[in-house]
Amino acid sequence: MTHLALRIARSALRRPEQHRYGTHPRQMADLHAPIGSGPYAVAVVLHGGYWQPPYGKLIMRPLCHDLVRRGWVAWNVEYRRLGREGGGWPQTFDDVAAAIDHLATLGDTRLDLQRVTPVGHSAGGQLALWAAARPSFPVDMPGAAPRVLTERALALGTICDLGQAGNTARLLLGGTPQEVPERWALADPMQRIPLDVPVGLVHARDDETVSVENSRKYAAAAQSAGADVTLVETAGGHRDPIDPTSAAWAAAAAWLQR
Repeated sequence: MTHLALRIARSALRRPEQHRYGTHPRQMADLHAPIGSGPYAVAVVLHGGYWQPPYGKLIMRPLCHDLVRRGWVAWNVEYRRLGREGGGWPQTFDDVAAAIDHLATLGDTRLDLQRVTPVGHSAGGQLALWAAARPSFPVDMPGAAPRVLTERALALGTICDLGQAGNTARLLLGGTPQEVPERWALADPMQRIPLDVPVGLVHARDDETVSVENSRKYAAAAQSAGADVTLVETAGGHRDPIDPTSAAWAAAAAWLQR
């Protein structure tokens, strides 16, 4: 068992508050909160997995525990994915938007909803960048008119360029850029540059799953457009940014705490 896998197994012993933001079995989120009255900044945690099973929110639980240790609330989101779960366009995106907006319905005074940051890994990073762009969406598009605004976005080992994601991205969006250009225009982080909020990118240089060139390309384009984007490259591989003991996560946490 790998170091991260062992931490995930141990994390299952500490049960979070479980919430449902919809009726589908995958429309659920776990709330991890520090002891105390708060209010605490909120990290909306979005797992990766190429928008497909089998990886789910459990893989992010050690990171959530570390966020709590640092004085954050972690809202660990599950969402519908491709395949039999019925994910894709617009379901996966509807779920992420609904999960974030559900925070406004909890009436939980521990949550500072003026300080909400989506934190996504791999494909979840693409969803985090999408969530941060929601205020600019046309009213008839998924995710438009958010109830909860995000003040920043943190993307870890992220697919920043959907054009590099192959056939899976086409399955996610239900067509090619030529067939459904309006969907690609909303979902592809490269087409949403510049965002109106600061963006943090942490990417391991030896990432064997998502090349660091994704984050380099996004950061260069966004900075050229005048956006507030910070890219930190670290040692390690694809999962290092979600391992609380890694230098990659230390860099990500430092950006969050700045």
